[in-house]
Amino acid sequence: MAIFTEVVNLWKSNDLLSQAWDESYNMIRLSNKIFGKAVFFLRNGGKKSEIKALKKRDQEINNFQKNVRKKVITHFAVSNDMNHLPNGLVLLNIVVDIERVGDYTKNILDLAMNHPKKIISEVISSDLYDIEQEILERFKKTIHALDNQDQESANQLLKTYKSNLATKSDFVVNRCISGEDSFEDSSKTTSVALYARYLKRVGAHLKNITTTIVNPFEDIGYKPPS
Repeated sequence: MAIFTEVVNLWKSNDLLSQAWDESYNMIRLSNKIFGKAVFFLRNGGKKSEIKALKKRDQEINNFQKNVRKKVITHFAVSNDMNHLPNGLVLLNIVVDIERVGDYTKNILDLAMNHPKKIISEVISSDLYDIEQEILERFKKTIHALDNQDQESANQLLKTYKSNLATKSDFVVNRCISGEDSFEDSSKTTSVALYARYLKRVGAHLKNITTTIVNPFEDIGYKPPS
């Protein structure tokens, strides 16, 4: 049985864990906003100054993570209540994955800043477009599942992760590596492979967050036990 419902109920109280929970929500929503803008810049281009300014917003995500860590640790240090220790560890797991999403989003911004042309996924590859759109939608669905403790939605996201995202990403990357697919020049081919891989890693960390809704603590980050 997942402990997520217990976690949320615990954090509804007005204490440091409640504040940490609120900050984690703000953190993932900010991450979603930055990711969406990163995809926009990659597809549409943008001034380097704008892209660099967006990259710097990753520091806000890092600050959220530090604040959440501090509040969780302080809560247990002050209360000395080890009965709910797994609950605090769940939240720490969530913010680690959100922070990693931020890192891969910065990688996408680097592509937008350094690749000389726009990368419009549907023009390049239907599979790449599917992956891109899947991540944009998964971000929204993951936040919804967290916000509503929606185990059904979480399970659906986990069931479709491999077929809708991981397998397609591997297909694009492997075809770039093997030379079966090439796009104008080596720079674009490299960028396509990197983009497909970055999207997969963003999806993997969103998947880890989703598992906190349906899995016991020891199985967080893994396929739900059958």
